[in-house]
Formats: sequence, structure tokens, C-alpha cells
Amino acid sequence: MSDLAGKVVSIVGAAGRDNMGQVMARRFLEEGCKVVVSGRKEDELKRFAQEVGCDWVYCEFTQLESIFAMVETIVERHGRVDVAINSTGWGLLVPLLEMTPEQLDQMVDLQFKGPVYWLQALVAAMQKTGGGSIIQISSATAKIMLDNHAAYMGTKAGVDHIIRTVANEYGADGIRANTISPGVTLSPMTADAMQSAALREEFRKCYPLGRYGTSEDIAEAAVFLASDKCFMTGENLQVNGGLCLRRNPRAHELVDAMVAAGEIPAG
Repeated sequence: MSDLAGKVVSIVGAAGRDNMGQVMARRFLEEGCKVVVSGRKEDELKRFAQEVGCDWVYCEFTQLESIFAMVETIVERHGRVDVAINSTGWGLLVPLLEMTPEQLDQMVDLQFKGPVYWLQALVAAMQKTGGGSIIQISSATAKIMLDNHAAYMGTKAGVDHIIRTVANEYGADGIRANTISPGVTLSPMTADAMQSAALREEFRKCYPLGRYGTSEDIAEAAVFLASDKCFMTGENLQVNGGLCLRRNPRAHELVDAMVAAGEIPAG
């Protein structure tokens, strides 16, 4: 029997059909966990929870009150939170000089302030129940560059360091905190951006293992980090096929590849 059996697992960002959050939820259910999925789309949360046999709680991840209420509800229903995963995210593709205040505020609210509130709520709850494992889904772009993603990369990198702070300051309370950094992952979030065959091939060539990651790859890493047998905290797992040994393609390289393939006109 898995050492995760019976543990209460909270996964935020699981309100998109077949997204990374839902894939991880299915994987933890296989381990015998009690899974609670959260997000903004109540209809999809209800549908998914009914389909797989888990619990759900609404959460608006840009609002402190909603995040604390989510954690409090899970504790009221299940007695504790043993494992908490944040897989929320929003891809903002815009040059730095063209980014509007509104776009920056949206990115900071979702990918920096939201995770900080989430960590505050979780640490307070886990201190009362003997600790737990916190897992933040980060990005390889917190370490390596991707053109026109300044706000996305910056917020991911900032939360990575706050996770290290949690690991350092609350380890004595039995709380472990780690991050997982995917590269390009085949998921609903990347489906529109990766429609171009030429673009997909330019990215694929950057991976030493010769393929993109999948949500299943990330789920396996999360199961490892969640286990009581995992003697890790404050670490970042680069689950991206060796991408950080190389680099992402530059914007002009992607355009040139798409032009050469006849997918877009030159100039």
C-alpha cells in the first residue's frame, strides 16, 4: 500500500478539463488519497469530482478571502491538509515595453500574490496538524529565458524563492515545500500556442530527451515530492527533459521556422 493512502490532497487549478491539475488529481486518487480539487469553474469542478470520486471547493485564486476559505473548508470537511499543490497559471505573451499595467496586475495577482496567500493559509493550517507537503508548479522559464514573457517568468521566479523561505522557516513544524518546473508541457493550456508544427519542432529540438513533457510526467514528480519518504525541502525539480541544459528558441527563430514551413508569410 502506498504511504500516501488516506492523505488529504488539495489541488488548486483543476477546473480546466483534462488540465494538469486534473491529471494530478487522478494520479493521487490512484495512490488512495482523498483529493479535493479547486478553481473558479464550478460546473467543471462538479463534473470532474463526480466522474472520478473526489471532493471540490470553489476558489478564486486572486482573492485572499477565497483562498483562506478554501483551506478552512477542506480542514472542516477532512480534518487536515496533508499535501497541497498549486497548478494555477496564465501565459502572458507580450514584450516588456508593450505590457500594460492591467496585464501586469493580472499576472501578479494570479501568479505571485495568490500563491503567497495560499502559502500563508496552508502554513497556518499545517502547523496545527503536524505538517505536510506543499508543491508549487513553477516553470523552467524561472531559470532560463523565453522571449516576451517577462511578467510570467518574474512571478514564477519570485514564488520559487518564497517556497524556499517556507521550507527554511517552517521545516521544524514538519512542513516541506518544493517546486516543480516543467518546460513546454502538452496540455490544454499550451494547445493553442502549439498548433504550428514548425513551432513545435523548434521547441522539441531544445530538449536533450527529444520530447516534450506531459502532465503525467509532472504528476509522477508530485507524487514523489508528496511522499513521506521524500527527504527534500526547498528544492526545485526540473521536470523538463533537460531543457535547462540548453535554452528555449528565440522569437525570431520561431518566426523563421514558421516562414520556412510556409505556415506564415515572410515579412
